[in-house]
Amino acid sequence: MQFEISTLPSGVVYVKLNGRLDIDATLQLENPFTFQIATAKQPVVVDLSGVDFIASLAMRLLVKNAKAQQQRGGKLVLLKPTTLVREALTMSGISTLITISDDFDSASQVALSGMTP
Repeated sequence: MQFEISTLPSGVVYVKLNGRLDIDATLQLENPFTFQIATAKQPVVVDLSGVDFIASLAMRLLVKNAKAQQQRGGKLVLLKPTTLVREALTMSGISTLITISDDFDSASQVALSGMTP
């Protein structure tokens, strides 16, 4: 699993995940991901276009961090999940909890508009 994070000029935190989000990868990713994402109020876009598998533990990690952002007045949006990952997110009901977008500009706008003053 590869994990890259950057803050864009718009203020959006962009997270790019690549590989399989299986149990082992999720356990390795959990602390650095949570530290980078959930510790401050910010708009976050998590790019899942390079993720070909997502375990339930990884879905829990996404929900936990989305809720942490929401409690701080921030917003987390998922970007371009692959077909298999989108199906898992939809079947689990996570797509009703976290906004999913197929367009980067739209995802960024949703993340920015979800910020509370």
